[in-house]
Amino acid sequence: MYRLTRVRWRPFRENFIRIFIRLFRVDMQEAQEPNPGTYETFNAFFTRALRSDARPIADEPDALVCPADGALSQLGAIEDGRIFQAKGMDYSLLDLLDGNADWAKRFIDGNFATIYLSPRDYHRVHMPTAGKLREMIHVPGRLFSVNRVTTALVPRLFARNERVLCLFEGEAGPMAVILVGAIFVGSMDTVWAGQVTPTRGHSPRQRYADADSVGLAKGEEMGRFNMGSTVILLFPAETVEWEPSLLVGEALRMGQRLGRARAGASTG
Repeated sequence: MYRLTRVRWRPFRENFIRIFIRLFRVDMQEAQEPNPGTYETFNAFFTRALRSDARPIADEPDALVCPADGALSQLGAIEDGRIFQAKGMDYSLLDLLDGNADWAKRFIDGNFATIYLSPRDYHRVHMPTAGKLREMIHVPGRLFSVNRVTTALVPRLFARNERVLCLFEGEAGPMAVILVGAIFVGSMDTVWAGQVTPTRGHSPRQRYADADSVGLAKGEEMGRFNMGSTVILLFPAETVEWEPSLLVGEALRMGQRLGRARAGASTG
């Protein structure tokens, strides 16, 4: 799939793109480049930029914004060091963070949100709040599908799949933005390190050596999936309040308000 999505032969890639647009009803009027024929590869189309006005960023000083287009898979509190996955199933915060006890303890009794990106969605990931990168860890793993069916069937799914842990310090406190791989998604990028995951096979765990140089504003692009997958957000206890109207399964758009930083924390 990695090779297919990077084929440059015009008849193949143009047909591939046009069939995908029809099949998933992709709105190309939102794209910075709306003409499907101008993309050099399917992957260039899949990770396309949007018009600057297509996704307004909630601008209230305390707003916590959605990092990606997608559907709200789950949202709530981290209880007893565990994160809810689906009815009857949860997984360990420590496992999700690859055994990093120092970071895990920062999110004990905190809050999480899980956002599923379908194939039709915009596939760039943006900052929910301003933050400075402290650590990036690539965790090799499985590539189970992450749709609603598999999240209800596969135990500890998000703690087993390949993932990139992006760990930040911000004005609202510590924050994790976790890019979770899935079937066909063996390639994830960040804006500071480029492609993080290997083209084939598995690489050892990696930590980004120059994290202190990376500071990103709320709403700024931080990474992308080279096929669809899931983003998990983690926040410490008593730092955020979710919008009470949010419902599991609800369609989300990047930049909309997910919640707010509580008194004493500002998202910048």
